Amino acid sequence: MTEQAAAHTPQADPAVSVVGPGDGETIVLGTTRMRVLEDGSHTRHRLAIAESVLAPHTQGPPQHRHARHDEGFYILSGAVRFTVGHDTYDAAAGTLVMVPPGTPHTFANLTDQPAVMLSTFTPDLYVQYFRDLQEALAGGRPPTPRAGIEAMSRYATEPVADLA
Repeated sequence: MTEQAAAHTPQADPAVSVVGPGDGETIVLGTTRMRVLEDGSHTRHRLAIAESVLAPHTQGPPQHRHARHDEGFYILSGAVRFTVGHDTYDAAAGTLVMVPPGTPHTFANLTDQPAVMLSTFTPDLYVQYFRDLQEALAGGRPPTPRAGIEAMSRYATEPVADLA
């Protein structure tokens, strides 16, 4: 092989991440089960990805806005209702909802079936919020609005009081 050909031969990259069907970190938040597929450690913190299963009749978080990250939701199965300010969107499987920084939003599964969605966070800032929230709920402690607000504030996020 010539030196020029060797320079263009693909090389195995030790930073490549492969997460199999049963792999990933699991975070349980009440009736929502989240599987972290990428926490930012393989993307230089530019992107995080999680798969979430929302049980039937799962209410999401209060409307909130993120100051520093975009959040994307791709519905894999079921249906999820997104509330963005005063508007609602019913998102069926195959729907992508992108929420830019500063936009108030929340979501819920109002149906009798589980809903599965893939979420992206750019940058990865918000994954640690879910870890913190799981820790706050450890031992069966009920969630409190204050605990949620305190956790959100550490990740450039705030509840939207006038839309609660």
